[in-house]
Order: sequence, then C-alpha cells, then structure tokens
Amino acid sequence: MLDEYWFGDVARISPEAPVPIVKMGSMQRRPGGAANVALNLASLGADTCLTAVVGTDERGKLLTTLLEQRGVRCEFLRSETVPTIHKLRVLARNQQLIRLDAEQSLERCALQFGQLFLRLLSDADVVVLSDYAKGTLARVTELIAACNGARIRVLVDPKGAVFTKYRGATALTPNRSEFEAVVGSWSDEAEFLSKGESLRADLDLGALLVTRSEQGMTLFRRGEHALTLPAHAREVFDVTGAGDTVIALLSAGLGVGLSTAESAALANLGASLIVAKIGVATVTRSELQLALHRQGSGGRGPVEVGELEMLVKEAKARHERVVMTNGCFDILHAGHVSYLEEAKSYGDKLIVAVNDDASVARLKGASRPITPLQDRMAVLAGLAAVDWVVAFSEDTPAKLITRLLPDVLVKGGDYDVQEIVGSDTVIKNGGEVRVLSFKEGRSTSALIDAIRRTDK
Repeated sequence: MLDEYWFGDVARISPEAPVPIVKMGSMQRRPGGAANVALNLASLGADTCLTAVVGTDERGKLLTTLLEQRGVRCEFLRSETVPTIHKLRVLARNQQLIRLDAEQSLERCALQFGQLFLRLLSDADVVVLSDYAKGTLARVTELIAACNGARIRVLVDPKGAVFTKYRGATALTPNRSEFEAVVGSWSDEAEFLSKGESLRADLDLGALLVTRSEQGMTLFRRGEHALTLPAHAREVFDVTGAGDTVIALLSAGLGVGLSTAESAALANLGASLIVAKIGVATVTRSELQLALHRQGSGGRGPVEVGELEMLVKEAKARHERVVMTNGCFDILHAGHVSYLEEAKSYGDKLIVAVNDDASVARLKGASRPITPLQDRMAVLAGLAAVDWVVAFSEDTPAKLITRLLPDVLVKGGDYDVQEIVGSDTVIKNGGEVRVLSFKEGRSTSALIDAIRRTDK
C-alpha cells in the first residue's frame, strides 16, 4: 500500500463544523504495509524481494519506484481491475487528525498471487507473510505449507481472530489486542503465560512472539520457558509500523543465524526506536548499533564508515576519548597486540583503520596481503583493546581521519609527529598525536621470511 502524509498546523476550529482547520505545509509519500517490512529488511542490508498485489495505476508505479530506490526488488502482481491500496493521513503538531483509506478487496487475485509466490520461493532463505486482511493472503495456509515443504522458515504477522490458518508457521507475531481476540482476557501474568504456550502448541508454531506495548514482548518457544523482554523506556510519538519493524528484525536475526531469543531481543530494541518516529519508518544498522552501544551490550567490531561516524559522535557526547590508529595488520603478532593495548591506554575507545587488500598490494607488493581483509578485521575485532575496526581503500587514512576526528592519533614506528598522516588535522581540532614503538624483532615481514626459510 502507498501511505501518504500531509503535515500542517492547527490554529483554530472551523466555523462550518466542530473540526480543526489544518493549514497545509509539507507532504510525503512512503511505502506502507508489507512494503514497510521490506524496507526495514533492506535498510539492514538484507537481500529483499517483495511480492504483493498492486494496481497498474500511478500509485502502483510510484510505490515500485520508491521501493527500488531503497534496494528492494519488486515482483508484483499488477492488477488492471483493482487499484493500489492508498492511505492518507493528516497530521498537525505530530498528532494524527484523520486517516482516509482507499481500497478494494484483493481476494480475487489470491490464486494468481499464490502462483507467483511459488515461482519466487526457491530463491528465499526466510519468508515473511504480512497479513493485512486485504485478501492477498486469502490462501495463506497453502503458502505456509509450501514454505514448510521447501524447508524455508516462514514468519507471519497475523490479522483477525482466526489463527488456525497460520498453523505450522515458524513464528507468529501478534500484538496484545490481536492475541487477546483469539485467546480471551487473562487475570494475571501466570494465566497470560499459560494461554500463550497453549496457543503456540495448538498451532504447532516454532515460536510465538506477543508484543505487549509498555510491557515489552513475550516469546514462547517449543521446549523452552517463556521469555519476557521488558520495553525500553522511550518517548512514544507514533506506533504506526512498529509491528512491521518487529517481524523484519526477527526474520533478519533468524536469517543470519541468531537464536530465536536473540532475534526477539533485537526486534524489541528496534520497536523502541521506531515508535519515536512519525508514521511508517525504518531502523538502520547504525541506529541499532548505537542503541546496543548505549546499553553496553554491543557496538564493537567491524563497522562501515557511516556507522562509525555515528558511534564516534555518541562516544564523544559521553565525554569519552577516542583513539585511532591504522595499518595493514597482515599477520597479527605479539608486537601488534602490545602496540594496540598501549594505544588503547590513551583513551576510552580505540579505532583500528585497516588498509583493504588493493591498497596493501600497492604498498607492500603483489604478494601481499597474506591474509584477506575480512579475516584481518575479524581477528583485530577479537582483541579486548579494540573497539571498532574499519577498512579504507586509499593509500593513507587521511580522508578517514578528517571524517572521524579522533581525540588521539597513534602511530607506531620511527616517526616525527609532523610526518604522520592526519596529524595536522587532529592537532588543529584540539587533539593530540602519539608515536609508539613496536617491540624489537616483532614484525610481519620477519614472520613471513621465517616461514619461507622453513618451507625451503
């Protein structure tokens, strides 16, 4: 569906009727419904294909363009008789005043949609079925059976009060009101937990994740005790699309090998970020990483430059000193470890910038590097002294230093401070530059020469 937002301001009530007069300001069009789930997945870096029913109208074309611009591959069933679903929301001062829906049932397209779904299924690792009760998933039982037959995990965001049609799904993600509509009310937490596990078992679900607003989320798993994840305290502006983010992050976590509990924790964190935004929106890896970093439970390891900029900004806001060094780190040895531990002692966070494979070859010769970039970054990220590892493709890290502006720039070797790349930038910004010496006799070149002598 295509979501449209009109933003304005309200200063008075209409003399014609007891309704506010909205003085229009800006307007936005965003992909909504299942398209928002796809956008959330694409923003995390997942290879995302969206299949759905849209019209051959201008709204359908615009929806396709908006999605493809954000990296979503669109495999749509385009109907000449059913228009693209459209929702118009009017907001003033961050409050929604009215929503106007333009839609027709898509159930007449369900058979053709199922055929398209089956053709695309072989390319999938994980399937998400976003049921908005518009008719596209009228044959959802058959789609789940097809996924199970192909041994592909299938997660469902349900709709309505009949959940039996979702039997056998890998996971179901109802919100509190949807869950209550199926199982009835409960008097205490113990009864809620009992009803949740009974529903999971009755529907033969691998997992049931019930989102509970200010009470967080509760995860029911086959053969495990129920796990309740508390809500993260955050100001709520708009809950629109929160369920989309939950199922997107849950499926992304499972897709990269996280456990169901780990994936649910990631979804819980993402939901807390999305409710602070207006309208349907997405969360990015950077936002998640920053949120994990604030909790002290993540935010380390290999990162991209854009993500690292945000992490550095966050660290400086906490008055932490950021130290940065760089090198090839082709074969990690005791000299490197000692050097990095000393570098970390000058601050709170240590960035290690690593030459990519092409730049190492230019600097060291065609036979280098011995160890590919991703392996070098992974080993560095495993060291206790190292907080963030980032790659750069230029011969020097000058551009990267200018973007990150560390508080302390560290370099190992026999250098004068003025000779160190980026030193002028750091000093001009109020930082300092340190020169450290490697341990005598510890070098990558010496190790390589020793290995070659041994081979002879």
